[in-house]
Amino acid sequence: MENQIYLGIDPGFHFTGFSILKLENNKTYLLECNCLQMNSKDTLSKRVGLFYNTFNQKILTYKVTNIVLETSFLGRNAQVFLKLGYLRGVLYLLADQNQINITEFAPTQIKQILTGFGGASKDQVALALKVMFPQLQNVLKNAKSDVSDSLAITLCGVWQNQLKNRLGKIL
Repeated sequence: MENQIYLGIDPGFHFTGFSILKLENNKTYLLECNCLQMNSKDTLSKRVGLFYNTFNQKILTYKVTNIVLETSFLGRNAQVFLKLGYLRGVLYLLADQNQINITEFAPTQIKQILTGFGGASKDQVALALKVMFPQLQNVLKNAKSDVSDSLAITLCGVWQNQLKNRLGKIL
């Protein structure tokens, strides 16, 4: 099996958490884990452009093979939900342009996979990540929750792919 590079994204118009993991010989390596900060004073089109340019560059630089997202849900503000749809659309466009697989997980699925409880809090998810990956203590210590959320999302994509590969070998 060739290397797989996963880009997990927790989109937002102020902060977008993202993580890039490499799956090689059944081992997972962290390539980057960070947050894209956008200026709330910039126009919507400027922020969408920055989002596109940033993730297009990440895809090209790391040769991303998989994009992983959390399914969106309608919260209290329909306008925010609608605007997040723009960013998700950008990611679907990038996936199409670069012939990349795109996978989505529901928030409860991610929490269930990482903590064993679909109703876990963001703090519980971050704690589970720190316990599973002690080497990430410094990365996650002062990071915004968007970063740990993106890492959780990315891990779900990696683990799902590993499971599919193992099942494929059995069947």
